[in-house]
Amino acid sequence: MITIEFLPYIFFIIALFYSSVGFGGGSSYLAIMSLFLTNFYEIRSTALILNICVVTIGTLLFIRNKVFDIKLFWPFLVSSIPLAYFGAQLRLSQQAFFLVLGASLILSGLAMVLRYIQAKLVSHEFSLVKKLGLGGSVGLLAGISGIGGGIFLSPTLNLLNWANPRTVASLASVFILVNSISGLVGLTVADTFQVDLDLIWKLVLAVILGGSIGSYLSNKKFNLRFLGGLTAVLVIYVGLRLVLMHGFGINI
Repeated sequence: MITIEFLPYIFFIIALFYSSVGFGGGSSYLAIMSLFLTNFYEIRSTALILNICVVTIGTLLFIRNKVFDIKLFWPFLVSSIPLAYFGAQLRLSQQAFFLVLGASLILSGLAMVLRYIQAKLVSHEFSLVKKLGLGGSVGLLAGISGIGGGIFLSPTLNLLNWANPRTVASLASVFILVNSISGLVGLTVADTFQVDLDLIWKLVLAVILGGSIGSYLSNKKFNLRFLGGLTAVLVIYVGLRLVLMHGFGINI
């Protein structure tokens, strides 16, 4: 039987897998920690900290490899940060929180599947208003759900053909970073920031190692279409599991 002592090993794998496509892994951290921890606010706070650890590595590598372009990204970021802060201060029941998260993950996973089965990957420029609106809405959802939001933004941008997958992955990484920080500030202001110091340092070490390897694979032009497809399957599974567990009491 898997116990809490195995969490660092599990989180290492999650960080490696998610960071390879520009994500932090917050959705899976939340889902898995909900099986072992009972403190709802500790789960959210820990997931945000782990997100920051993973995507900071990816962000630095994307900048170093000149994939990150602030001229393209800034509208998504400036509209998302204040709304992520606001969303983090909303107090949802644990059941409502996981239902919102699960439903959002299922929709995101389906969008990913549709995107990656397309034969051609073409790009279309967005207007400033569209970038601001999309960034703000995803930022609010990120703050409410307690994750960085990249797992919502990335499949949406891919489905709408905004840019190539590597550019989208770099934006997702930065988006998760700034909104996870904003979310942590929101939790602190709302006095709901809580962590277990004996556990979190082990998890931080695990995700930093996994995130470093995953980000290296991403920036070395690993097969992102293949990884994207696998990520979509994982996202849908996690979302479905959360909805069935917290909405219908069914554990799969």
